[in-house]
Amino acid sequence: ALLGAWKEACSAKGSNIVVVPKGTYSIGLTDLNGPCKGAKELQVQGTLLAPINPSSYAKDSWITFAYIDQFKLSGGGTFDGQGQVAWKQNNCGRNPKCKRLPVSLRFDFITNSVVQDVTSLDSKNFHVNLLGGKNLTFDRFTITAPGDSVNTDGIHIGHSNGINIINSNIATGDDCISIGGASEQIRITNVRCGHGHGISVGSLGKTTDEFISGIFVSNCTFYDTDNGVRIKTWPALHGGMASDMHFEDIMMKNVRNPIIIDQMYCPWNQCNPKVTRKEMKMNESLNALSMDKSARNMKFL
Repeated sequence: ALLGAWKEACSAKGSNIVVVPKGTYSIGLTDLNGPCKGAKELQVQGTLLAPINPSSYAKDSWITFAYIDQFKLSGGGTFDGQGQVAWKQNNCGRNPKCKRLPVSLRFDFITNSVVQDVTSLDSKNFHVNLLGGKNLTFDRFTITAPGDSVNTDGIHIGHSNGINIINSNIATGDDCISIGGASEQIRITNVRCGHGHGISVGSLGKTTDEFISGIFVSNCTFYDTDNGVRIKTWPALHGGMASDMHFEDIMMKNVRNPIIIDQMYCPWNQCNPKVTRKEMKMNESLNALSMDKSARNMKFL
C-alpha cells in the first residue's frame, strides 16, 4: 500500500503528501524512488515494523529513499528495525567476509530535503546510511538502540555535501554519527550522543577518494560513550586529507576517550602491517571543550 501510494504521489505534478496514519504496520523491503514531479512529503504517524529475520532480506537495506528532490519525511512516527535477533547473528568482528546486515533507512542522492520528527528504533545494522546527499537536514531526529547492539551506527554520511544534523538525540551501540570520505560541509549542532562510540570522522585512507572538508560540530553533549570526538585512518593504505574541522562548545560526561586520533584503525585485522604508512593530512580546531572528572586524556594512536 505504501509503495503504491508513493508511486501515485511521485508521478503527480505539484506538491503531494502521503500519510501513514497512527497504528502499527509490518512492512517489507521498500524502495521509494524518484525523481518526482514536484515536492513530496511522507508523513509517518504510526510505527512501521521491519521483518525480524535477517535472512528474509534480499538486499542490504529495509527502506530506501532514492533520487528525490524537495522531499520531507515527518510525522512523529517510528521505524522499528526489530534488530534484537540480528545482533546475536552478527559475527563480523570474527569474520571479515560476513554477510552484512541490512540498514534500516537508506537515503541515496536525496537533495534539498528535510527529515524531521521521526524515530529510528533498534536497527539491525546502521540506522541511517546517507550517500550522495546535498542540502539535507535531519531535525529533531531520534535514534535509539541498546549500547551493546553491534554496528548500529546512528547516521553514516558518505560522498555528501551540505548535511545538517540538528536538535537530535542519538543513543546507539556504535558511532552516533560517522562521516566517511568525499564529504564536505557537514554541520552537527545541538545533538545529544549517548553510549556507543561518539562522533567519528572516518575511517579514511582505505580507498583513493578519502577527503573530508568543512566539519562543524557545536553545542553537543556526549554521555556514557567510549569516545567523544574521534578521527580514524587506515594504516599503510592510501593517503588523504581531512581539513577545516571545528569542534566547539562540547560537553562530555562519563566519556572514556574525549578526543582520540587513531592513525592505526584496523578492524578485524584487515591491514598489512608490513607496508609503510601513507601520509594523512589533518587540520582541526577545538574550542570550549568541557569534560567531567571521569574523562581521560586525549589519545593519539
